[in-house]
Amino acid sequence: MIYQGLAAKAIAETGVDQAEALAIINTPDSELLSLLTAAERIRRHFHGNKVKLCGIINAKSGRCSENCSFCAQSAHHQTDCRVYPLLSEKELVAAAKSAEKNMSATCFSFVTSGKTIHSDSELRTLNSALTTISRETDLNRCVSLGTLTLEQIKQLKNSGLKRLHHNLETAESFFGKMCTTHTYQDRVRTIKLAKEAGLEVCSGGIFGLGETNEQRVELAFALKELAVKSVPINILNPVPGTPAAKTSKSLTPIEVLKLIAAYRFILPAQDIGVFGGRERSLGSLQPLMFIAGANVTLIGDYLTTKGQTPEQDLKMIRELGLEVEG
Repeated sequence: MIYQGLAAKAIAETGVDQAEALAIINTPDSELLSLLTAAERIRRHFHGNKVKLCGIINAKSGRCSENCSFCAQSAHHQTDCRVYPLLSEKELVAAAKSAEKNMSATCFSFVTSGKTIHSDSELRTLNSALTTISRETDLNRCVSLGTLTLEQIKQLKNSGLKRLHHNLETAESFFGKMCTTHTYQDRVRTIKLAKEAGLEVCSGGIFGLGETNEQRVELAFALKELAVKSVPINILNPVPGTPAAKTSKSLTPIEVLKLIAAYRFILPAQDIGVFGGRERSLGSLQPLMFIAGANVTLIGDYLTTKGQTPEQDLKMIRELGLEVEG
């Protein structure tokens, strides 16, 4: 395959078509280096040598009513997940400031368990924290709060919210195997409401649930059609007690790199991040996620699992000759 030719097409025509994307994600292992070199060309064209760092906080944990097969926080699964209510405004603001000062984060997100925000008091706390963070930091403010109404989204925007995170999680054709308590279209609806309100949208998925390469490509084109700004790629880190831990098949590091590269070819100008599971799935090949096309990663810990230290991530970025976007 002529990867450099496909890279030129991706740059000039805003991406490759579905047949080309499927061929890319099925690249023979012997051609991996050629693929990564072409993917890096696309990334550098649109993002130069800059890397964005996102920080998150598990702002409310556990007892989620939804049954997503991978999630440690679902009330349907027996896990060791911590359970606690929404953190205070003071705690949320302190976490954001720490991420900016101590981890060089450029974006920070409040993430809450549950299908949605259930009370006005929770919404007031989140709005107050966003107002303070927008006034006292340079962070791009993001939230991941589940299904929201247009009115709730507008309130959050008025408080300083810039971006809504709401993953599709997987392809529509696989969604029913991942979750049965809400639908794929429920997620699409929230994304469309966020865009209607004038917010940027961060939306991606989790891989390794049993989906096929065709379904991984299907998800990428759905995200392209929705014109989301940022696409996080998460690789399943199986949590004991969840259905996915029993049925999943681990992706090899090479499969993960091909996945990242395919998404860069499909979504050439978007921010593409590699977040959860990268330490476990890529191991010593983690630095290659940027060569494969990623320009964003999450720094610090995840929702229910530990990440590698910020010092390790920052060292990795420096050694690749990349810079954290300020």
